[in-house]
Amino acid sequence: MAAAATMALPPAAARELVLRAGASDMEEEEGPLGVGPGLQEPLQLGELDITSDEFILDEVDVHIQANLEDELVKEALKTGVDLRHYSKQVELELQQIEQKSIRDYIQESENIASLHNQITACDAVLERMEQMLGAFQSDLSSISSEIRTLQEQSGAMNIRLRNRQAVRGKLGELVDGLVVPSALVTAILEAPVTEPRFLEQLQELDAKAAAVREQEARGTAACADVRGVLDRLRVKAVTKIREFILQKIYSFRKPMTNYQIPQTALLKYRFFYQFLLGNERATAKEIRDEYVETLSKIYLSYYRSYLGRLMKVQYEEVAEKDDLMGVEDTAKKGFFSKPSLRSRNTIFTLGTRGSVISPTELEAPILVPHTAQRGDQRYPFEALFRSQHYALLDNSCREYLFICEFFVVSGPAAHDLFHAVMGRTLNMTLKHLESYLADCYDAIAVFLCIHIVLRFRSIAAKRDVPALDRYWEQVLALLWPRFELILEMNVQSVRSTDPQRLGGLDTRPHYITRRYAEFSSALVSINQTIPNERTMQLLGQLQVEVENFVLRVAAEFSSRKEQLVFLINNYDMERAADDSKEVESFQQLLNARTQEFIEELLSPPFGGLVAFVKEAEALIERGQAERLRGEEARVTQLIRGFGSSWKSSVESLSQDVMRSFTNFRNGTSIIQGALTQLIQLYHRFHRVLSQPQLRALPARAELINIHHLMVELKKHKPNF
Repeated sequence: MAAAATMALPPAAARELVLRAGASDMEEEEGPLGVGPGLQEPLQLGELDITSDEFILDEVDVHIQANLEDELVKEALKTGVDLRHYSKQVELELQQIEQKSIRDYIQESENIASLHNQITACDAVLERMEQMLGAFQSDLSSISSEIRTLQEQSGAMNIRLRNRQAVRGKLGELVDGLVVPSALVTAILEAPVTEPRFLEQLQELDAKAAAVREQEARGTAACADVRGVLDRLRVKAVTKIREFILQKIYSFRKPMTNYQIPQTALLKYRFFYQFLLGNERATAKEIRDEYVETLSKIYLSYYRSYLGRLMKVQYEEVAEKDDLMGVEDTAKKGFFSKPSLRSRNTIFTLGTRGSVISPTELEAPILVPHTAQRGDQRYPFEALFRSQHYALLDNSCREYLFICEFFVVSGPAAHDLFHAVMGRTLNMTLKHLESYLADCYDAIAVFLCIHIVLRFRSIAAKRDVPALDRYWEQVLALLWPRFELILEMNVQSVRSTDPQRLGGLDTRPHYITRRYAEFSSALVSINQTIPNERTMQLLGQLQVEVENFVLRVAAEFSSRKEQLVFLINNYDMERAADDSKEVESFQQLLNARTQEFIEELLSPPFGGLVAFVKEAEALIERGQAERLRGEEARVTQLIRGFGSSWKSSVESLSQDVMRSFTNFRNGTSIIQGALTQLIQLYHRFHRVLSQPQLRALPARAELINIHHLMVELKKHKPNF
């Protein structure tokens, strides 16, 4: 039955059950208490110590309980498997397997022996390999020490190599600097100085000479071997260069020669002078002195000739000491005096003369005197001054730049050399200007010359040529005092003018006022380009004297109306000169005298109306309007008189104004102001008549409507 139960389980499940149960399962031969797990013999009851072994029994129970809970054990118990028979069956199977394994081992004994032999052979090979690797390791240790030795030797060799290369480089430089190649000798001795190879070999010679001087300073004995050769070559080169440069300088002296062409050609050979400066200073000084002497004479001759021919094309009529603002055009002179200007106003008017300082005219080509003479052209002094000094500026800038580049100078040394060349010419020009200004009385010409100098000074600064700064200051030092003197002479002429000696006077603008207006406008317009406060101060002095003169002349008129007309005409002329702040006083005076003249103009035809309106407004303001009741007859006469004569009075007023004022716009403005004031007066008259004391006056019906009056008065307004 147990065997049947055992056979009922699957072999795998039964085998698993046996393995799990193991020796812990109880056999049939066990005693009444059984055998505990892992015990080889059954325990006797007398030998069991219950108190001491309670813990062991508890563990056995736990183990049994755990096995009973196993799924395989549960399944075996359910099927009733006999574990003892199953264990014997398994043991039998194991024996069979063991026997089978022994047979397989016997069958494979040869292979196993062969494998044993191979393993033995491998052990022998591995042993030899171990011996070889040991030998190789010892060899590597010896190689490592050899490598370190080689590295040390290599570092030492590298140091020796660098030292030798450094020595070789120094020796090579020394040898290259001392050796004189045949190409250098041939070029210096045989080649013309204008050939490029001469210049190249000259630079090489200069470098070798400098190298030899340096080595001699260090005490190099080998320099003595080449010193003689280099000295002979240097002497030959200096001789050829000196002859070449002097020929170029002498070529400047030929008549009608444009010296700028050979001067520009010299710049291509500027190294020649540098070579002389470094190797033969005496020859270099000789060439520089010869150049200074030659060019200074050429410039002096050129500018003396040009200046003399230039002054021949000046206007024949020039201002003299009697051509002043306060001198009358018809003033008599002595028997031996020169004739005055045909029109003295020309020296006070700018006209087109101001174009000489415009950007286009300022740097225009210089004047050619013989061409101007053939064309019978004449020019004012400022045009001649501009042409002369533009030529001076252009040539001076070119000369200064040439000196700096060719003679290798800068700063104060360049200034000194420039003035050695141009000094005589500049002094001659200053003396000529000083001589001309001594008899010059044309303030506008002098002022234009001042602004020409200011602009040329800016141009020289832009060209980075400071050598003329001192010259410009000297020219301004001549021009400014002369300009101030001429202005002071004009101021004095106006101050000393006696209105009673001027002959017949009229209310038109006086010629002195007209001259001042044109003269002031000219100076202000010139001064606007480069403002100068000094000029405005001088003009302010002249303005004060002209204002005083106008007041003195106005006092010569008997009637106030003529005085006002004269003042308005002259103030308007002065105000119209320009719109600068210097004429604000004239504008204020003009406004005040204009208002006074309008009142004077309205007084004859409308004086009664003006007087009544003022009296009535004063009474109303004081609260005495009742006194107007006694003025009915006067008011009626004023209403009818105004209505019958206002048109003719306005027409006469307009004609009188237009005859009195030379400036039509000013006359129109005065007429408009008078008509406006008349309308305002009549409007005030209307308001006076609207008072209760005069409201019932029958003559009020004859009043002209104020709007109708405005329309009619507009017809009398002239349009200019």
